[in-house]
Parts: sequence; C-alpha cells; structure tokens
Amino acid sequence: MKKFLLPALFAVATIGATSAASAPKVATAAPAPAYKLQPQLSTLGWEGKAVTHGHMGTMQFSDGELLVKGNSIVGGTVTVDMKSMKATDIKDAESHGKFVGHMSSDDFFGVATYPTSTFKIASVTPIKGAAANADNVTIAGDLTIKGVTQRISFPAKAGVKDGVAAASGKVTIDRTKFGLKYGSKSFFESIGDKAIYDTFDLTFNVIAKKA
Repeated sequence: MKKFLLPALFAVATIGATSAASAPKVATAAPAPAYKLQPQLSTLGWEGKAVTHGHMGTMQFSDGELLVKGNSIVGGTVTVDMKSMKATDIKDAESHGKFVGHMSSDDFFGVATYPTSTFKIASVTPIKGAAANADNVTIAGDLTIKGVTQRISFPAKAGVKDGVAAASGKVTIDRTKFGLKYGSKSFFESIGDKAIYDTFDLTFNVIAKKA
C-alpha cells in the first residue's frame, strides 16, 4: 500500500507547486504620488456675517499633501492652523484681539482644545464641458472642525502642471453642523438683530509641489 501512496502524494504536491508557480500574477495599482503642500504659497480666506455687520480675514494651512494621477488631483489631506486666525478688516489692535479671542473660545472654535481643522478629499469628479478659466471639478471630502467631521462637496478649479498641483475655489460652511451654535437664530429665536448667520465662506488656493 505504501508503494502506491507515497508516489501519489508526491505527484499531488508537485502538481500543486506547478499550478501556483504558473498562476498569473495580479497587478497592483501603484499609489498616487503625493505632492507636498506649500503653506507659504497657499492662501485661505474666510468671511462671516451677522444681521448688522460682518468680518473677514485669513487663516494659514500648516501641512498637507495632494495625491496626483497624471495631470489630475485625485485625493489628499490639508490641515489648517486655527491659531493663525486674523480679521483683516479690524484695524484696531485691541478690538482685533477681542474678536479673535472670542472666535478662539469655546463659544466658537475652541482652539485651545482643537488647534487644527482638517479636510480629507474623498473624490474629485470632473465637470463636463467646463470652460478653461472656470471650476472644472467637484471635490467631496470630510471636513473636521472642533472634533466633528462632516462630508461636504463644492466646485473648484484644479489641475497639475510642471510638478505643481493646485486647487482653488470657494465653499460655504454651515457652522452649526460642527456644534458652533453661538448666536445662531436657528437655536436661539429671541436673539433678534444680534444673530450671527449660520454659514460662513472659505476661499482657498492650495499649492503643492512634487517632492
């Protein structure tokens, strides 16, 4: 019995090894190259309004990268330094300090606890028939402010050329979805003309370079 069993086992083992060796290899897609965000070349502006007034200013990107495939941006993550907030329309130093201090407090962005905000790109979809100087993609992704993450989407102009990836556009954010309810008439109906609108606008120009 052993004379027949051992050769048979050897044959099975040999066939299995041959099949594994000859099986076609599945190609794995190469990861998209990461272009390093350039904080000194990138800009982020903000504008918020209330019933009787409004303010505008800037913040700074602190870190990030854009993932590139060919001449298109396909992903990436950017980080904003919330401590860099400035109100460019308030010229008086004392008034500016009070405003930024209030915006940095727990009434709004809680900067001591949440010093950064992030945006992670989930998809970049081309806009068919977009003019050369118009928004040419729709970007969707996860925005995290004050520890709360929400999916948002917005049109933008994006592309890659000569080792530089760039994306620019404007997005409107509903602050109440991130727990920023201070002065919102949606939650405090009796606030009257002291109400602050629920939305604010961000205008961005992100520049990233090939490593």
